[in-house]
Amino acid sequence: MLINVESLTLSLDDTRILNGVQLHVEPNQIYGLLGPNGAGKSTTIAVILGLYTADSGKLELFGEVAGKASPDTRRRIGVMPERAGFYDWMSASDYLAWYAGLYGRRPRPIPELLAQVGLAGVGKRPIGQFSGGMRQRLALARALAHAPRLLILDEPTNGLDPRGRREIHDLFISLAREQGVGILLCTHLLDDVDRLCDRIGIIHRGRTVLEGPLLELLGRHGEGRKYRLRLESMPDAGNLPDGVRLLGQGGGWWHLQLSADTDPADLWRRLLGHGWRIYEIHAEGGGLEELYMQMTREVGETGQEETA
Repeated sequence: MLINVESLTLSLDDTRILNGVQLHVEPNQIYGLLGPNGAGKSTTIAVILGLYTADSGKLELFGEVAGKASPDTRRRIGVMPERAGFYDWMSASDYLAWYAGLYGRRPRPIPELLAQVGLAGVGKRPIGQFSGGMRQRLALARALAHAPRLLILDEPTNGLDPRGRREIHDLFISLAREQGVGILLCTHLLDDVDRLCDRIGIIHRGRTVLEGPLLELLGRHGEGRKYRLRLESMPDAGNLPDGVRLLGQGGGWWHLQLSADTDPADLWRRLLGHGWRIYEIHAEGGGLEELYMQMTREVGETGQEETA
């Protein structure tokens, strides 16, 4: 296991910040860490990275107790913080080579690394000339520069347009499925989690209120996910695969509901095989959104405490 966190607690300035966090990340897995602002997500990441020392609980990285983890173990982790700082006077290529050197390793070929994150041909440009989206891509390249086995990413698609988000999504899937990298993804974008993640953890008020495989949790707690699709032409709606129900059509969109145990990626492939020409897919209410709202409901909304 890459990250094994059990019953983690932390107090800062006599205030309890974390009060029972669980988190488990395996190789080949994309894990979505969710929760409202101030729930403790960033603090949990800071503890994992050794920026804070937990008061109690278990924290292991690559099977080693975090506080005793070897320098080589730490070098196997790549981090992309939500706010990434750079030396704007440096070129992208020089910066990445310098950063990888901090790990005591030869960097990957810089042109290959820049192309991987969609920055091909800009290696000689000063970082100060980069747009916000380009800087976000460079932050991801920095996290990948030393070929880590575990990636910890905080809001990695902020500032990217829809095409850029899709490209980065495809990169994450490739890293996990084909290269065995484990990815801990901290984000507020439920669409990203819905498309990418095998497993999720929801933190609310400093504790983990729900954790497990995404499809399993949706099967236990929800009716199934809803989507709207824009299509090239009217499909054969009378020949739908198992696991999907047509809710209606209007405004150029077809509205579908998936059964709780249906994998969306597998369904889209099956629909394409049935002759559906899909232009756009958007998640709607239900599914993960409904589950998230249920698990992070505040006291007073229902008159009851939130439940795990």
